[in-house]
Amino acid sequence: MAEPSTNAPTGQAGQTGQTGHATGEPELKRVMGPGLLLLFIIGDIVGAGIFAITGSVAGQVGGVAWLPFLVAFAIATVTACSYLEMVTKYPEASGAALYVHKAFGMHFVTFIVAFTVMCSGITSAATSSNLVAGNLLVGLDRVVGGVPTGNIATLLTALAIVVLLALVNIRGVSESVKLNVVMTVVTILALAIVITIGIWTAASGEGDVGRITVFESSDDRNLFAAVTVATAIAFFAMVGFEDSVNMVEETKNPLKVFPRVMLTGLGFCALLYVLVAITVVLVIPLDDISTPTSEAGILLDVVKVGAPGIPVDTIFPFLTVFAVVNTALINMLMASRLVYGMAKQGVLPRSLGHVLPSRRTPWVAIAFTTALAIGLICYVRLSDPDGEGTVVPALGGTTALLLLAVFAVVNVCVLILRRDPTPEGAFRVPTVLPVVGTVACLYLVGPWARLPEQYIQYRIGGALLVIGVVLWAVTWFANRALRSERTGFRDVEDLEG
Repeated sequence: MAEPSTNAPTGQAGQTGQTGHATGEPELKRVMGPGLLLLFIIGDIVGAGIFAITGSVAGQVGGVAWLPFLVAFAIATVTACSYLEMVTKYPEASGAALYVHKAFGMHFVTFIVAFTVMCSGITSAATSSNLVAGNLLVGLDRVVGGVPTGNIATLLTALAIVVLLALVNIRGVSESVKLNVVMTVVTILALAIVITIGIWTAASGEGDVGRITVFESSDDRNLFAAVTVATAIAFFAMVGFEDSVNMVEETKNPLKVFPRVMLTGLGFCALLYVLVAITVVLVIPLDDISTPTSEAGILLDVVKVGAPGIPVDTIFPFLTVFAVVNTALINMLMASRLVYGMAKQGVLPRSLGHVLPSRRTPWVAIAFTTALAIGLICYVRLSDPDGEGTVVPALGGTTALLLLAVFAVVNVCVLILRRDPTPEGAFRVPTVLPVVGTVACLYLVGPWARLPEQYIQYRIGGALLVIGVVLWAVTWFANRALRSERTGFRDVEDLEG
């Protein structure tokens, strides 16, 4: 996920979230054409998700692992259409927080949405850090040998990666489109290796093509129930498209370009994911899919089994590291800047908005979000002392859970904001789609879309939001006391009287 603008209206009454041209600030330079925007969207979607959860999806439904990805793609596309109506109607770089503020006009609701997006960035970064740690240790072990790859080693490596990302963040990272292009190409190369192995396996007759239509559930659930659970898992791989709306003020001719490019990017990613899922089923026996041989995930197993004797399995873990670490960095950038923006607007403690003078980076916000990521990794890792592979699904599932809730709200906002006039040339989604999107997203938020062991996602997401609400309440009372001290009145009503 890319870094959104922090001028979303999350502050006290009277803040309108105006963009630069309304406040006298210069507008952002429009540098992104259709090609760069397409690569940005693909790079934002294709990241840790496909590496992290393909095995978990296949473990729920067996050979039809491609089906949950298609369902997740359909739901994501419906929600993407809602985002397209919003971004062409309100072409400002504030995303969901802006739409919620315009629809409801309630600053606390806007804050909750903004903080939820921030939390999704932290859980996504924690997911990516665990995946990077697993692949890095496996890769090093293959190159030099004797490298520990167990639970404790992966925990310490993941923590080191988060701290390293924080140091890079504090130093000041200029997120450029060119860097995103490089990362995207590397990621697609890694997935192309997997898909090529699948094609070779099918062509040589070594894989069982008939497996891709076999449905298997580990606990005798029917197809609908199993696909529901698997889709909630797969949705983590489809998120990221929503961040492109933050680039609208830097896109050339966005009203014309955005709809075509966003839907094209989603379609390309869906095709990529389906091919990867089919490859996993072709190469790995169904009984072994849900239990990868290492923390690096099932795709490394595909490379090892499908290309024996070829050193590609030594290179692949490092390609994964290179591809996934960008996801973690972008998400930590986004999360820290959101905290910084909310602190500057007075809805979080203002101390979180302190900037390091020498680097001009929000070091307190970076420290805060890094501490949350470290706490998440430790909590989930120590809950899985035997290293049974529940860490990445728990954190990735929490990311999907939080964003599904935000997507449901955005779909509702589309319907409410139909009261505002639509600019000429703006995208307009058929009314039925936001309704379907709202119902589908809320359905996937419910406990029926998760196994009992996945309920940890509610605890993680709820704990993060409780932290946010507590900070908001402390800030609100502090601001109220400050106003009373400055004016000599006990509260705003006395002052108005």
